[in-house]
Amino acid sequence: MRSYLDFEKPVAELEAKVEELRTMQSAGNGAADIAEDIGRLETKAAQALRDLYAELTPWQKTQVARHPQRPHCLDYISTLITEFVPFAGDRKFSEDYAVVGGFGRFRGESICVIGHEKGSTTESRLKHNFGMARPEGYRKAVRLMEMADRFGIPVLALVDTAGAYPGIDAEERGQAEAIARSTEACLNLTVPNIAVILGEGGSGGAVALATANRVLMLEHAIYSVISPEGAASILWRDTTKAQDAATNMKITAADLSHFGIIDGIITEPVGGAHRDPAAAMAAAGEAIANALTELRALDRDAVRRQRRDKFLAIGRSLE
Repeated sequence: MRSYLDFEKPVAELEAKVEELRTMQSAGNGAADIAEDIGRLETKAAQALRDLYAELTPWQKTQVARHPQRPHCLDYISTLITEFVPFAGDRKFSEDYAVVGGFGRFRGESICVIGHEKGSTTESRLKHNFGMARPEGYRKAVRLMEMADRFGIPVLALVDTAGAYPGIDAEERGQAEAIARSTEACLNLTVPNIAVILGEGGSGGAVALATANRVLMLEHAIYSVISPEGAASILWRDTTKAQDAATNMKITAADLSHFGIIDGIITEPVGGAHRDPAAAMAAAGEAIANALTELRALDRDAVRRQRRDKFLAIGRSLE
């Protein structure tokens, strides 16, 4: 069953009426008249959805980015990557299921894929720790990036995390150092790396994988140094001001593109990626392919230099 967000209530009511009429139609009661009513309501619901998503606030986009039915990392891998072979463990402590990584083929070419997996059921969400990685997850990412660099294989990062896991055990094993090493590994790559923000790109947990030659965002994804709730609790000591924080933090794809933080926006189907996952993943595939084509002409030194210059330029003003 489709899950609706609070602000989608008008659409939910219209689509519920459509389903009710379809049930009556299947029972054979006034089928001709009902078919006409269904068509009219479907048109009205589709227009309401278009109008709603054309004017989403940053807080509403945050809700869409967190939608439980939004496609996650493993969905993209199963759709876009063939012959995928997952790798496990960081060779230091253990496996971290919050970070999925391995090698496969993207449109026939070898590629290294690393991403945060949130899970889609209660069981899988617990297994993947809701996409919040521990140090071993980032150390596994470093291991994979270094291997990809050694063999000249491009790296694709699929980012979807509220942030790195803040638990005591993670801190005891060097969470901050692991994030810094992963960010450093991204910067040192001499092969192209592409990062796609699928839903949430939260704090250093996202930057650790998203320090890339090309950073792309889905239209209704968010990317920020802290969650709106976290910012509200720090600035106003009131988490109910999360909507105000989301607006002032400039966390949407449009804002981040304007400031030069990201390099491209991937258009989502009307109603968000959860409405039509296949279309959203196909659009992401095209954007990834285009980015790889642009970078393929650069030699190894130029790839690293372009990435370095890109991040050094962020925040600079031109006189």
